[in-house]
Amino acid sequence: MNFHRKPITYVGQVNLKVTDLNRSLEYYQKIIGFRVLSQTEKFAELTADGKTVLLTIEQPDDVVAKQGRTTGLYHFALLLPSRSDLAQFVVHLSERNIPIGSANHLVSEALYLSDPDGNGIEVYRDRDPSEWSWDNNEIAMATDPLDFRDLLAGVKERTWNGLPSDTVMGHIHLHVSDLNQAKQFYLEGLGFELVLRFGGQALFFADGKYHHHIGFNTWNGVGAPQPPENSVGLKSYTIVYPDDEARAKAVANLNRIGAFVTEDGEEFLVADPSGNRIRLLV
Repeated sequence: MNFHRKPITYVGQVNLKVTDLNRSLEYYQKIIGFRVLSQTEKFAELTADGKTVLLTIEQPDDVVAKQGRTTGLYHFALLLPSRSDLAQFVVHLSERNIPIGSANHLVSEALYLSDPDGNGIEVYRDRDPSEWSWDNNEIAMATDPLDFRDLLAGVKERTWNGLPSDTVMGHIHLHVSDLNQAKQFYLEGLGFELVLRFGGQALFFADGKYHHHIGFNTWNGVGAPQPPENSVGLKSYTIVYPDDEARAKAVANLNRIGAFVTEDGEEFLVADPSGNRIRLLV
């Protein structure tokens, strides 16, 4: 099943602020493998398929470096279509001596790295949903070592040529200041289902029985402040609803729990209780 298209509600695009657009463009093209869809002096849209924007980066005029121990982006996660794609990406990173973290999450195999400004990135592949384990509507996930020997066993030759065209924005993981407030917002407001409690510090939400479209944690501290408006980091991200009715229901629920929703053309804009901004699309 495809967990990133209608009738599923999913994360579509992430929008970042950076200190140096040209430096970031070089990184996101040469290291991550994006293509530039459009570009101005201080802004760029990045794509994998030449049509769909997955990431935007912009350089605010008065930008300041990423602030520590605030709310905001933990990482955004790019989902590759196959295990062989992930293996080729490992070879590519190795050839360029790029340091990475890694994990076997049971539902997926993942690599972790950071852009030049410290924005977190995950690149992963999903195991088949038939291999996932559910117990009372909670998904089984772990952070086990990734078996690189097994992952790379099938690599015969280097064929990496950037992100595959059917790469999608798999999920987003955020720093929040209060788990309970965030839980109400994403559960009762946006309409996602809680699929995993990770100790008392992180929660994971999804639609359509995915392992998670959105995660958040308090690892930067309970009560963590919001970063300055001009700080490097997350500007906003999009949630794509399957139809107008589903989005309207979410907007009504957000208003009911006291969230401030504004309308901007064909988009609705809202921020979670920790200040993470979201554009609600159809």
